[in-house]
Amino acid sequence: MTVRVMLVSPAMNAALRQARFDGDAPLDRAGERSARAAATGVPKSGAVLSGPSERCLGTAAALGLAARAEPALTGWDLGRWSGRRLDEVGAAEPDSVAAWIGDPSAAPHGGESLRALVERVGGWLDGTGAGAGDTRAAGDGPGATDRSVLAVAEPAVVRAAAVHALALPVAAFWRLDVAPLVLTELSGRSGRWNVRLGRPLTAHQED
Repeated sequence: MTVRVMLVSPAMNAALRQARFDGDAPLDRAGERSARAAATGVPKSGAVLSGPSERCLGTAAALGLAARAEPALTGWDLGRWSGRRLDEVGAAEPDSVAAWIGDPSAAPHGGESLRALVERVGGWLDGTGAGAGDTRAAGDGPGATDRSVLAVAEPAVVRAAAVHALALPVAAFWRLDVAPLVLTELSGRSGRWNVRLGRPLTAHQED
């Protein structure tokens, strides 16, 4: 059966504004305001999940969602780089950063490689049908159902999901951008996914 997976990227926080590898920093007030303003644009779903980070859970709460934390949607583990600025790491470890960007299997930070991230998220995506709730499909006839999942997920998780769904080379991850509070929709099943990339939940402006 076809499943619809709707991924919402979380609102901004101070770490993202400072281009830091975000460890587990919560939303700031501006991010909370933006998420509350976007709440009316959140689609209905049979199952509601969230990455376990404070930023994802805080965004879900501000959107008015009673979301269950899903460990498989944990953000990219960047090991000892977590919480540091990208420019600081680049200046201190240029060879490590070059390896990290150039080799999807490299994990010079001691955390998770890009390939491992895509495989983890892809495994979750392909297994979503078993845990999706049944909801009536918009525009379908009486009795029609649509198995759907809505999840607030870190941008790296959304990018990894798109790479897996479209069977792209893993390095294509670096060519994808995910803005705060946008909806990425994936529909299909394991081995055959269609992707609708990043539309804003509502008209909003980050402070």
